[in-house]
Amino acid sequence: MDAFWKFAKQMLRMRRYLVLGMLCAIVSAGGVGAGIAAIGPTLDILLEPNSGGLQTIAQTKANEHERYAKVLDPELIAALPSNPYDSIVLIMVTLAGLTVIGALANFMHQYLALTVVHTTVARIRRKAFGQVLELPLKTIVAQGPTDAISRIVNDTEALSAGFVAMLSKAVAHITKGIVALVAAFVINWQLAAVALLVMPILATVIRKLGKRIRRASTRALSSKADLYRASTEALQGLRVVKVHTTERYEAGRFGRINKEVLRQQLKVRTARAIAGPVAELVTMFALGGLTIVAAKLILDGSLDKTEFMSVLVALALAGASIKPLSGLVNDIQQSGAAADRLDRLLGADPEPGHENRLPKLARHHDSIVFDHASVIYPGATSPAISNVSLRINHGETIAFVGPNGCGKTTMLSLIPRLFDPDEGRMLIDGTDLTRVRIRSLRRQIGVVTQEVVLFKGTIAQNIAYGSRHASRQDIEQAARDARAMEFIDELEDGLDTQIGEQGLTMSGGQRQRLAIARAILRDPAILILDEATSMIDAHSEKLIGEVLDTFCKDRTSLIVAHRLSTVLGADRIVVLNEGKIVGQGTHDELMESCVVYEQLARHQLMDSSRTGKGDS
Repeated sequence: MDAFWKFAKQMLRMRRYLVLGMLCAIVSAGGVGAGIAAIGPTLDILLEPNSGGLQTIAQTKANEHERYAKVLDPELIAALPSNPYDSIVLIMVTLAGLTVIGALANFMHQYLALTVVHTTVARIRRKAFGQVLELPLKTIVAQGPTDAISRIVNDTEALSAGFVAMLSKAVAHITKGIVALVAAFVINWQLAAVALLVMPILATVIRKLGKRIRRASTRALSSKADLYRASTEALQGLRVVKVHTTERYEAGRFGRINKEVLRQQLKVRTARAIAGPVAELVTMFALGGLTIVAAKLILDGSLDKTEFMSVLVALALAGASIKPLSGLVNDIQQSGAAADRLDRLLGADPEPGHENRLPKLARHHDSIVFDHASVIYPGATSPAISNVSLRINHGETIAFVGPNGCGKTTMLSLIPRLFDPDEGRMLIDGTDLTRVRIRSLRRQIGVVTQEVVLFKGTIAQNIAYGSRHASRQDIEQAARDARAMEFIDELEDGLDTQIGEQGLTMSGGQRQRLAIARAILRDPAILILDEATSMIDAHSEKLIGEVLDTFCKDRTSLIVAHRLSTVLGADRIVVLNEGKIVGQGTHDELMESCVVYEQLARHQLMDSSRTGKGDS
């Protein structure tokens, strides 16, 4: 539970709210104490109507007990009603007023407590999301993005439930229980002390059940992350699911994971269900034993029956307040599992290169060097790229070709430091990329990939993504350069047209041109095109090719391409196979010297060049 209390300490940032909330809880609990204090006089009046009113009872108490004589001033006693009926009315009216005050105090306590909880959890959630954004891409690839999403959304919600149980519900119950218990000790401390003997038994039961709940909750949260992953994959790839008629398979996969979630939740259910009855059973046995002992004392004349009834009511109220604590402790234990998962997320090492002490990288002007770079993905048996060495001069256009899975995308991912090489170095203009601030590096790079990522918002907002200070004129010019205005002008709202989630309201070719416009707007020194024209028809590719020919001047352009027309326009072609560079040069040189390229050129590149079709 260390992680839970570590997060709980963050609520101390709102100390004023906590103090006010605690005072309100104490005022609310004071109403319980007043009710217990009123029990004795009320019973005396009702059971013995001829005994007189509050005035007589108060005078008797003052005469018999010195502690009452100090409190009950003669003038106060004289002001009390002597008539039994008037005394009952005064007691009830006073209790009604205290009840109203207690209810208002209870409302304020709940209001302040929930404000503290939700504000703190929102802060933790924001911090968790920021941490995920700063994690190395290799970590996200290894664990999967849905696990991180589950921790940000589900685990913070579970943590919130624990905070509510502790700060809102538990505080209210504890303050009322303490007030009732104090009242019982004031009335008769011997009887109250006997009742406390059951507390160690209750504590042991709650602790053992809490541990079981925490273990099962940890497994349930992990299974929920798998459930989130399965549903996200199926719904995001719904077109593929339907085309391949795998609805039953996906439903079965979801069902198996859902069954595991249910199994873990049922373990939590058993422990939670048994906690309340066990606490109630132990409490009832204790009160039963106490009643038997008290009955003997009353019959022997050594215990006043009104005093016993007052103590019994006080202990019953204390028990009623403390009984729900077993469930609340279980809620806290359950959220402790979520706190552990969140703590591991927040404790993960962030992506290197964001330290303020690092210098900024000057704008690229000389070279990009792969110095014996190797990358192996987590769980892989062989490296994605192995011992790659390559120098690219500023302003060169380099085409990377090779069979699928040969390491082209991985190699280009080293330039913006999406991955760091496990062996070797990456240098730009002679500077090791690990020695400069990563943001200054990435601001010089424009990237367009085959899988275009668009966000919910307007077309203009998506083009300007990452370029917050771009003017409307700059955005429109970038869209025009990417030949995107051809279809944007046909839309009713133009650049202000809303794009649906993941850009599914647009064709593949339209999404691709918006991504190219986004890269153009960044004015990068290095342009990476990873199969960027794969979703564009031949006509659009020709138009964009003309734009890129102009735009790439005085920029280093790195292109992964499957079309011969793109490859032929490069200054140099680099051929990869099984993670290694097996050839580089011009098209004619490689046709003579590189078997891998010759096969690609005759089959894959030629075919894609002839049959290249896509959405526009």
